[in-house]
Amino acid sequence: MNGEPRPRFVRVGGVPHHVVVDGDGPVCVLATGLGLSWFDWAPVVPLLAPHRTVVRFDRPGHGLSAPAAGPATVTGEADRIAAILDALRLPGPATVVGHSIAGFHAEAFARLHPARTAALVLVDSSVEERPRASRTAPARARALGALLSAAGVPAALGPLARRLSVRHDPAPPALVRRVYRTSRVFRGALDENARYGAVAAELLALRERAPLPPGLPVTVLAAPDGSARWARRQRALARRLGARYEAAEPSGHLVMLDRPEAVAGAVLGD
Repeated sequence: MNGEPRPRFVRVGGVPHHVVVDGDGPVCVLATGLGLSWFDWAPVVPLLAPHRTVVRFDRPGHGLSAPAAGPATVTGEADRIAAILDALRLPGPATVVGHSIAGFHAEAFARLHPARTAALVLVDSSVEERPRASRTAPARARALGALLSAAGVPAALGPLARRLSVRHDPAPPALVRRVYRTSRVFRGALDENARYGAVAAELLALRERAPLPPGLPVTVLAAPDGSARWARRQRALARRLGARYEAAEPSGHLVMLDRPEAVAGAVLGD
């Protein structure tokens, strides 16, 4: 597997989850954005592993994990992180890092599991001030996924779509083919995207009833990439969470690939 550790799986809610653990020290969990995989954190791991026990995992329908057993919710994703740490026998407080949509999940973990949260780092996190949940989008996504999978689209175009969406992709081609040629990952990404609005709305409601732990270190690491509007929204998120704001520049949305040292610095407090 081109230097990657042998796959390890833990069962959460009856679903096998692929996990990779590196390093030693206080625990740090790295949660990926929509459609990404454990290996997308690879440039960050060598910078953290000398100082942290680094946990990477694939959500259901992502990477090497099995398909989801039910619809995604922000509470369910927060509890998933807790359950994975339990399965790994890592109960102590963890720094939770969420990229893109996983920023929702990481923030929810901090709110729902405050005693288990040492710090929160949001890496160019999704931000939705007025989310809209669609009741029909999940069903449409399932139908589309089934149709395109039956037509062989993931196998034919999945790795190409990955290469087009990830600039200067450092992932080994064999891993990209192994993951992105599968209808499981294709359908998992479609389904999670269809539930994006509902998950965002659930987080807004959660903020009203479950405050962040007092004194929790929170960092918003943004990648404005020349967008003043995105920078304003990320700064507003930082103010709302009482967080430190940092800009990773130059960097695209995949900060862990473009500026891994910025992610590591945010985790380590440099």
